[in-house]
Amino acid sequence: MTSPAPQDLVVTQAGLADWPVISGWAAAEGWNPGLSDGPAFFAQDPAGFFLGRIDGEPVSAVSVVTYGPDYAFLGCYLVRPDLRGQGHGLTTWKTALAHAGNRTVGLDGVVAQQDNYRQSGFALAYRTIRFTGPAPETRTPAGVRPATPDDLPALTAYDSACFPADRPRFLAEWLTGPGHRAVVRHDGDRVTGYGVIRPGHDSLRIGPLFADTPAGAHALFAALTAGLTGQQLALDVPEPNTAAVALAEEAGFTPSFETARMYTGPVRAHARERVFGVTTLELG
Repeated sequence: MTSPAPQDLVVTQAGLADWPVISGWAAAEGWNPGLSDGPAFFAQDPAGFFLGRIDGEPVSAVSVVTYGPDYAFLGCYLVRPDLRGQGHGLTTWKTALAHAGNRTVGLDGVVAQQDNYRQSGFALAYRTIRFTGPAPETRTPAGVRPATPDDLPALTAYDSACFPADRPRFLAEWLTGPGHRAVVRHDGDRVTGYGVIRPGHDSLRIGPLFADTPAGAHALFAALTAGLTGQQLALDVPEPNTAAVALAEEAGFTPSFETARMYTGPVRAHARERVFGVTTLELG
């Protein structure tokens, strides 16, 4: 798939080998991408990443990652700073968005772009607040343990209840990626929550943090941060979940960044009250 644009911009699908360029731009914007996000992102939809190039040099990027027949998520909307305002981003956006077909598309939009997203048919669902701060002193509580490969089917099922689509390919990589550490909380054989922490460019990132109850979320947070006292952490919290906001504030974290979750249409019903931390702003 290609699309010509001003100044001979050509938009094509990007591969995993292009991810360092995209993530490097994201890091320069202060988005703090994870150090090993690429393999999990591309595992979900290897055809969902796009780069615009001029004379072979990357100048713009957008991802539109599909989840089944009904849902897609847009992220990584980036233009090289020295070439902004020339239409490259919009052309890359239009080319990438076609990949979604008739699916509802979600995104987490930065403040500066939210009006543009509204004009493209996206409607506000809620705000997401990034809370950051040094890890408090914690210990792993009873009932929480490291996730193992045997947990994948149960965690995939639990995740599907908390997210607008099924994402088994993504989770298989996300739970085991380099530097990623996953923990699970359970009541007997029943999963009652799970979380993942991973290294980012500027700090450690927690996401997802999904739990049946606030107490469960606190327990998972304690397990994820055990032994990390004083290290910088980031947690993206859906603002409507007041218990999640309270968890971040009680940990001593402060708001540092915000986005708007926006959709082009309806999404599958899911347990938003269980979402104490968003998985990733790039893929939802």
